[in-house]
Amino acid sequence: MFAATIAYFPIGRKTFDMEAAERLFRESEELLRGMADRVLSPGAVLTSVEELTAWMDGIRGEKPDLVVYQSLTFADAEFIAAIAGHFPAEVLVWSVREPSVGGRLRLNSLTGGNSTCNALRMMGRKYDFILGNPDEPRVGRRLRVKLRAAETVRKLRGLTVGVVGDHPPGFFFSGADELELRNRFGIRLHRLDLYRLFRESRDVPEERYLPLIAAAASGVTGLDAGAETTVRYAQFAAALKDHVARLGIRATAIRCWPDFFTELGAAACSTLSLFTEEGVVSSCEADILGAVTMYIQRELSGGSPPYLGDLVHVDEAENSVTFWHCGAGAWSLANPATGARAGVHPNRKLGFTLEFGLKPGPVTIARLGKTNAGYRMLIMKGEVLDRPQAFFGTSGEVRLSGNVSEIVHALMKEGFEPHYSLVYADIAEELMELCGQLGIEAVNYT
Repeated sequence: MFAATIAYFPIGRKTFDMEAAERLFRESEELLRGMADRVLSPGAVLTSVEELTAWMDGIRGEKPDLVVYQSLTFADAEFIAAIAGHFPAEVLVWSVREPSVGGRLRLNSLTGGNSTCNALRMMGRKYDFILGNPDEPRVGRRLRVKLRAAETVRKLRGLTVGVVGDHPPGFFFSGADELELRNRFGIRLHRLDLYRLFRESRDVPEERYLPLIAAAASGVTGLDAGAETTVRYAQFAAALKDHVARLGIRATAIRCWPDFFTELGAAACSTLSLFTEEGVVSSCEADILGAVTMYIQRELSGGSPPYLGDLVHVDEAENSVTFWHCGAGAWSLANPATGARAGVHPNRKLGFTLEFGLKPGPVTIARLGKTNAGYRMLIMKGEVLDRPQAFFGTSGEVRLSGNVSEIVHALMKEGFEPHYSLVYADIAEELMELCGQLGIEAVNYT
């Protein structure tokens, strides 16, 4: 069930087979009510513009997430013209199948849908089209995709990203235009002073930080609970948690190096891992759009923790690439054969980091990015292979669904940002739908 409001307009003309139309109406209404927590329905097939107008008078103050215009029989564009003037939401034009072939054309729904789409196109309105009966699985799947994307778009409008410190020098892709993000998507950035958090963390008492050490120990083997770096991780995470709760932050973008090593004396990786594990997705190197990508993937997948990494290796023989980072993956993503182990940063030699290879399984890879032409979303699919950990830190070898050489070359030619987010779910269709609803370019290499 999605937290969404659907305005349902079942349209028909009495000169057609109304018995068949009414049966399809009842089945369609039941399908919609099983998907969204609010379905605005007239309770009967609307057979005249006058009936339509009278019903709309009672719902004029509503702001539906989706308008479902179902052409149960042929109807001219007067109906959609009346609707379009009152509801700015995207319109899903739905035609049903002809009940029988031979003899009388009983519904002529497809022509009605065609007429409606033509009118919407000429009006410059955002719309989509689907053909099929309510008992067809593909129809239910398409509706769920649209509703999940709409729900995620709405959540983006209320998303606050906690940006902790500035991105490292030269990491231009990690930055973002705060005003543009707010105007374009409704995303708000709340900037937190990293050094102030370091100072606050030093005063965090045992009763507040010990539970965070216990949480890590429950998912990470080999953790030295009394080590100074473990205590500093827990104190910093506790201090940051206070701000996350107070400000309603659902994603963080954290400057990790060199400051965590030089000022705190511990790696940031474990904090990032904890937060992503607990549902507040967190990107390293203060990558704002990386954090937003992770958030989108988590929402579209129904809550699966995403993984953010660099593309570091190509194996043409396996048609695979390896994604890696220093050790910030959520510990539940570890290959169950080894689990997640506590380690030290591969370059700075300070703990604690997460050491593991990603668990095997199908994934969707994405990246929300920005070019001079506007925002875009990279979409790829692949499968994490059951392979030993490739590099110190966290990493996963992913066999891509397309030709690896061509895809990597295209990624470089298109200048995509070097942080990629992957999630264990097939959400390529949902990402495409999300791009359509947001009005951004989808770059699909699936």
